[in-house]
Amino acid sequence: MNKFPAPHLILSFLFLSSFLFSLTHAVSGKWQLLLKNVGISAMHMQLLHNDRVVMFDRTDFGKSNLPLPNGRCRNNPNDLVLKVDCTAHSAEYDVASNKIRPLFVYSDVLCSSGSVNSNGTLVQTGGNRDGDRRVRISTLVRLVTGKRSLGLSNRRWYSTNHQLPDGRQIIIGGRSEFNYEFYPKSQGSMNFHNLPFLAETSDATIENNLYPFVFLNVDGNLFIFANNRAILFDYAAGKIVKTYPTIPGGDPRSYPSTGSAVLLPLKSAKGKSVAAEVLVCGGAPKGSYVKAQSGTFVEALKTCARIKITTRNRSGTGTAGFEHGRNPVLNPVVYKPDNAVGSRFEQQNPSKVPRMYHSTAVLLRDEAAGSCFRKCDSGGEFKFEVQVTTPSSGNLAPSGYYLVYVVHQQIPSEGLWVKIK
Repeated sequence: MNKFPAPHLILSFLFLSSFLFSLTHAVSGKWQLLLKNVGISAMHMQLLHNDRVVMFDRTDFGKSNLPLPNGRCRNNPNDLVLKVDCTAHSAEYDVASNKIRPLFVYSDVLCSSGSVNSNGTLVQTGGNRDGDRRVRISTLVRLVTGKRSLGLSNRRWYSTNHQLPDGRQIIIGGRSEFNYEFYPKSQGSMNFHNLPFLAETSDATIENNLYPFVFLNVDGNLFIFANNRAILFDYAAGKIVKTYPTIPGGDPRSYPSTGSAVLLPLKSAKGKSVAAEVLVCGGAPKGSYVKAQSGTFVEALKTCARIKITTRNRSGTGTAGFEHGRNPVLNPVVYKPDNAVGSRFEQQNPSKVPRMYHSTAVLLRDEAAGSCFRKCDSGGEFKFEVQVTTPSSGNLAPSGYYLVYVVHQQIPSEGLWVKIK
C-alpha cells in the first residue's frame, strides 16, 4: 500500500484541563484464562505480524519455569544469581495454537524498551546491568541477542523507543541519561545527543521522568512528555519547537509515578489539516514514591488531561516499582473520545488476576469476530466493495505493518495485517 502526496498542514494547539474519571458501568467483556502458566513473567510484550507475541522477563532473578530446549544453557559470568542457567527468560506465544515456545535471551532485559521496525522486526534495546547497552533483534524465526558487541552508545534503562519515518528508531532517556540516540547507527558512529528537557523534568532522588511518553506528531516532530509537562521536539535539528503548559495539578505521570498516555485517532487524516490529540491518564501525587518506601500508600491519581498537540497507573494506591503498589485495579476501562464529557469512560467486567508492576497487555488481531447482517445463502454471490485510503505521509504512519479493523456500529471486525510502504 503506497502513500499519497502529503497535504499541506495547518497547525494549531489547545490544552484542555484535566478531568476526573466519570465512569459508566457496563456489563460487557469476558475474561478467559488461556494458559495457567507461561513459564516466565511477561514484563515486556509485543505482538508481531505473524500473530505471535514475544515476551521478555528479567534474567537475574534465578530460574524460570520454562526450560530451554535441547539441553541449552546460558553461561553468563555476570549474572547475579545463576552463572549457568538452563531456563528461558523470553518466550513466543502463538495466538492460534495457544502454545508457548521458549526463546534464548542472554543479557538482562529488565526495564528495557523496544519498537517494531518497518520490516516487522522487533528491536528490544537496553535493560539492566549487562543488558543496558545491548540490542536484541526478534525476527519471525528467532531471537538474536547482543551477547558480545554493544549496540548502543549509552546505558538505556527505563528508556522509550519510537519508530521514525526514515526507518530508524529514536531511543530517548533512561536512568541518569538525559539524552537520546538513534538505531541502527550510521557507519562507525556511536553518537548520542543531549536533551536538557530530561534533566529539567527529573525530580531529585525520585526521577519521575523515566519511560517518557513519546508520539510522532503529524508535522514530523516528536511529542515528548516527562514527569508533568511536554515539549514538541525537532529530533533532526535537535531543537525544541514548542513547550506545552504543565499538566493541570502538576502531579507526575511518568515512572515511577506511572500513568499512561495514548495518541487519539486521527479523524481528519484526509483533510488539509490533521489534528492530533494526546490523552494522559493516571499517575501518582507528588511524594507518593517516598511515602510508599516508608509504608504509606497514597491513592493514585484519578484524573486525565487531553491536549491538542498540533501546532506549528495500574495500582489503586502507591506507585510503580516492585512492592510499592497496593489495591490492584481489576476493572479495565474503555475510553470513547467522541462521547460527551462525563460519559467517555466505560468500566468493564473485572479480571480475577491482579496485574501490578511491570504487567503488560496487547491488542490481538481477533479482538472481535465479524458477523453476517443478512441471510447469506450457500452458493449465492455476495459482493462487497471497500475503498481504503492510506495515510498521506510517513509522519502519520511510518512504513511498517499495521492492523486494520472495519468498525460497524461500534463493533470491530477481525483485524487484517497490512504493510504500508
